[in-house]
Amino acid sequence: MNSDIKKTNILFVEDDPNLSMILKDYLEIIGYNVDHAMDGVKGIALYKKNSYDLVILDVMMPKKDGFTAAKEIRTSDQITPIIFLTAKNLKEDRIKGFEYGCDDYITKPFSTEELSLRIKAILKRSALIPSKTNDEVNQIYEIGKFTFDSANLILKSYDSERVLTRKESGLLKLLCIHKNNLLTREVAMEAIWGENDYFIGRSMDVFIAKLRKYLKPDPDVKISNVHGIGFKLQVNN
Repeated sequence: MNSDIKKTNILFVEDDPNLSMILKDYLEIIGYNVDHAMDGVKGIALYKKNSYDLVILDVMMPKKDGFTAAKEIRTSDQITPIIFLTAKNLKEDRIKGFEYGCDDYITKPFSTEELSLRIKAILKRSALIPSKTNDEVNQIYEIGKFTFDSANLILKSYDSERVLTRKESGLLKLLCIHKNNLLTREVAMEAIWGENDYFIGRSMDVFIAKLRKYLKPDPDVKISNVHGIGFKLQVNN
């Protein structure tokens, strides 16, 4: 069994006792370390006490729902991946989930194999499992008056410094790689979110808007839309 998987610690917050037992046992069998909580309050208490590589949150829970728990986590932690589990398949709930910073959104019922594959995909994108793309991680980009350290998620200028979220950093890195050229929506969604659909697209638009705001102090830097096909990071100096 892969030793990297054995080192992965997962916080699993789910109030259904039967589903909790099945999924916890399954994840431990395939090599993950799993802490389980029955509600959002206990889940946040565990999160604050321990260090986790991934958080799995049921949306509908007593005391504190998954959206609220995720929002609380994201106030201090923009890095740890979050997966939502939900019985709802409403468009508004999926959009809300991605806006709260989740990395995936799985609708019940689902198979254990599907959950396992999604976890592996997220951990690979998070660089917790080594991949060939890691050779490009330690890149520093000049963007007008800004310097972007993609390895440390830092965007800074002579008078400011901002720590980006993992998705903001990944998206900005792609824009830098394609500087002054088209970055298609499909390429960006597949690279950062691992899939391409309407909900991911809406979430990506939110992140593009945030990056525009961060880069706004330099009038020579602009992220433009390209006829609904994608985006272009334009640097004039």
